[in-house]
Amino acid sequence: MRIVLAGSTGVIGRRLEPILTAQGHEVIGLARNGPVAVDVLDRDAVAAAVRDARPDVVMHQLTSLSTGDFAANARLRRTGTRNLVDAALAAGVRRIVAQSIAWAYEPGAEPATEETPLDLGAPEPRQTSVGGAAALESAVQEAPEWVVLRYGTLYGPGTWYARDGLMAQFAAAGKIPADADVSSLLHIDDAVDAAVAALEWPVGVVNVCDDEPAAASQWVPAFCAAANVPAPAATEGERHGWARGASNHYARTHLGWNPTYPSWRQGFVTL
Repeated sequence: MRIVLAGSTGVIGRRLEPILTAQGHEVIGLARNGPVAVDVLDRDAVAAAVRDARPDVVMHQLTSLSTGDFAANARLRRTGTRNLVDAALAAGVRRIVAQSIAWAYEPGAEPATEETPLDLGAPEPRQTSVGGAAALESAVQEAPEWVVLRYGTLYGPGTWYARDGLMAQFAAAGKIPADADVSSLLHIDDAVDAAVAALEWPVGVVNVCDDEPAAASQWVPAFCAAANVPAPAATEGERHGWARGASNHYARTHLGWNPTYPSWRQGFVTL
């Protein structure tokens, strides 16, 4: 297949491209500093790049998170995705695979499934991120075939949660709480594997995360130990209702996807 990989120089894209190429696909990488240099916020440039590439599939792995600017990332998800989807539809592309997030669900007691509604009524600053993800997903679903990958919190080389990542720096400064908020995590290699598999998955939304949602009081000290920074003391209190984690039951049971690192407990050791 001919695949336009938007975000080819990002933390997922740069791992994904050689795997796709090794499988025999022809990959056209789009990024501001990529093989095809395009700013996804430039509507005309995106349209021209996708038209010229004539892809069978568009894979959306774009983010803007290197500086921790959630507003910029939400803008990319809204406007950049709109431009990319419109370009794909105009070029006759049938399938779009796009990354979203597994922590945008509404409050609840149990890990969220794909049927759980998004937290569209969330207050700011959470609303910025949830709204951006919702806009991305809505646009992608206009394609004849689509898969939305709701990734858990990514960790591993090149992510925020790496030995030299942004969150290791925050942890060293005592700025990461070890509280009751629950997260679902995902090793970067498992995120890449899911993106490859999604080329053949049926239409739909998929939670892509490990098997063990956990409170920050459990996983943050383990991350800090792996990153060789001091761990914060665990704190008491209620969790935020939306901080519930997500279930990967559908991916495992119905799609046959099994993470190489089924728990952050094994994955953090690789840091």
